[in-house]
Order: sequence, then structure tokens, then C-alpha cells
Amino acid sequence: MRVLVSGSDGYLGWPVVRLLQAAGHDVAGLDTLLYEGCLLGAIEPDTIPVMRMDIRDVTPAHLDGFDAVVHLAGISNDPLGDLDPSSTYDVNHRGTVVLAEAAKAAGATRFLFSSSCSLYGAHGDAMLDESAEFNPVTPYGESKVFAERDLSILADDDFSPTYLRNATAFGVSPRLRGDLVVNNLVGHAVTHGEVFLKSDGTPWRPLVHVEDIAAAFLAILGAPRHLVHDEPFNVCRTTENYQIREVAEIVEQIVPGSRIVLAESAGPDKRNYRVSGDKLAETLPSFQPSWTVRRGAEQLYEAFVANGLTEDDLEGTTFLRIRKVQELQDAGRLTADLRWQTQVGEAAGV
Repeated sequence: MRVLVSGSDGYLGWPVVRLLQAAGHDVAGLDTLLYEGCLLGAIEPDTIPVMRMDIRDVTPAHLDGFDAVVHLAGISNDPLGDLDPSSTYDVNHRGTVVLAEAAKAAGATRFLFSSSCSLYGAHGDAMLDESAEFNPVTPYGESKVFAERDLSILADDDFSPTYLRNATAFGVSPRLRGDLVVNNLVGHAVTHGEVFLKSDGTPWRPLVHVEDIAAAFLAILGAPRHLVHDEPFNVCRTTENYQIREVAEIVEQIVPGSRIVLAESAGPDKRNYRVSGDKLAETLPSFQPSWTVRRGAEQLYEAFVANGLTEDDLEGTTFLRIRKVQELQDAGRLTADLRWQTQVGEAAGV
């Protein structure tokens, strides 16, 4: 297939692009390149043509000739989503609809949406499948609910959306994120000697390695249409649900000399949910997640040590998305609604 990957320059975008290319797909990207230069180590990206633009500005002409769209772009997490909720809804909900409508008008037949288990929100200890009620507690989670709803309206015989509800991601990617719980706990342990818990550690989270998410996108892209048409899938291994304190204990065991420390303000987190990944495993038996939290924490520890991770890297603009966005806004380069102040041209060759 000829596949457009939105958010191709992001934490998830890099492994997705690499895996699609390895499988023989003709891949192009679309990205605003907000985090250009925020790299873990001196790693150069694979060369693909990239349209440097906002998903809110896409037209059918931009998507002419693509068979499928893998839509990863968006406001990436709850802290950044809370910075300006109106922009979160504008990008994650309305921007998604703009992109999907353009894809459909251009003749793309498959649309894979990177949704999130955050739409389940506050649910307690019960194991949730894809039929569970939505109960988002943040603009980020709510924006995913709205996007899924409106993508489903577009579904028909010629346009097939699928909703990948990713669990909380972790693991090494060149465009590393330090604001994800496993990545942050390991990074803090490496740079400070403390496995620093910002909550009381009781909330449940499903966790999934970034490479397993990429593998899920590849598997669904190649799946028979009738198995995945207008269907949601939790992307995780059912056994990889943890209370955050369990993750902290794993990190403490892996990072030499580290110890668990609770923040003075540590308390319960409203986001609390466990999810089942059985539907995806049963629908596409060829998809087999290969990572555990323990193995991913080991990978992160080794990568952080090898690349000389510093406190400034972890807590600054390199790996914290909200800090990078605020830096660009303070410098007058980025507007409050997350648009570049100066017009950027599109890369040639797409």
C-alpha cells in the first residue's frame, strides 16, 4: 500500500514508519515537526518524504494517491492537553475529522486512528473490554471519544476506519518522551537515584511498548477489512496491567542504587483503569506483543546510561512535550492554538 503516516516524526511515528517500510509499504509522512531535534542520541531518521503541515489544514489534494492513512498526530498526553483544552479538542477531535474527510474524498480506503485507553478514564479495578462505558477525566481523553464517534459516522463501503486504543506507551524511540510513566520513572532513577512517584501508586494502568503499538498498526493495516472495519481494539497484552507502585518496584530492582520516593503531594490519581487486550489477540492471532514492562525498563535503563541522560534532558525541553511547546510559545514561534507563527512550506516529493 501507499500509506500516509500523520505524526511521522513523533515518539510513535518513528517505529511505525520503520516497521511499515520493512514490510514493503510505500510510506510518506505528515508532521508539524514541533519536536525536531529532540532526539535520544545521535540517531538519524529513515528518509521518507514528509509534508510539513498541520492536520487541520489538510485537503483531499494532499492525500491524492494514498491507499491508507495511519493517523498518529495530535496533542500527545494529559498535561499538554490541559495546557489549552480548546486546542486539544481542535487538534485531536476536529483535526482528526478534517484529515479523515480529506482521506475519504481522496479515495483512501483505510484509516487507522491512534486512539487511547484514556477514554475509559476513571473506572476502578474492573477489567474493561472495548464495550466498556467511556468515562474520560481529561480533555485529552474526551477528545479521543469525540474523534472515534465522528470517524464512525464516516464509515461506509468505501471508507474503513479502525480505532486503536493504545494503552500507556513506554520504551525507547529516537524521539523519546520523558512524560510517560515508565520512561519517567526509569529516567528519574538514572538521573536522581530516586524512583519518584507523583501519585500514591495505587492507580491501575495498562502498559504497552511503543514497538508493540507499531506492530499492531501493521497487523491491522494488513488485516481483512471485514475483521477490523469500524472496530475498536485495546492495544496491550492483558497481563500487562499494573498498579503504578508495581512499576516503581520493578524500576527500583533494575536501576542500581535507586529507591522509591513519594512526592509530598502524592495522592490518588483520578485516571484508574485496567483493560483487556483479548479482542485484538483473538481477531488477529498473528499479532503477538513481545514486550513486558520489566524488559522495557531494562531497555530504557541501558539506553539512558549509554546516551548519558542528564537531569536537563529528562526535565527540560528535550523529552518533555509540554516544556518544548511552552519554550516555542515563549519565543514567539508558536501560537496559543499550536500553530507556527511563520508559514512553513511543504517538503517536495510527496
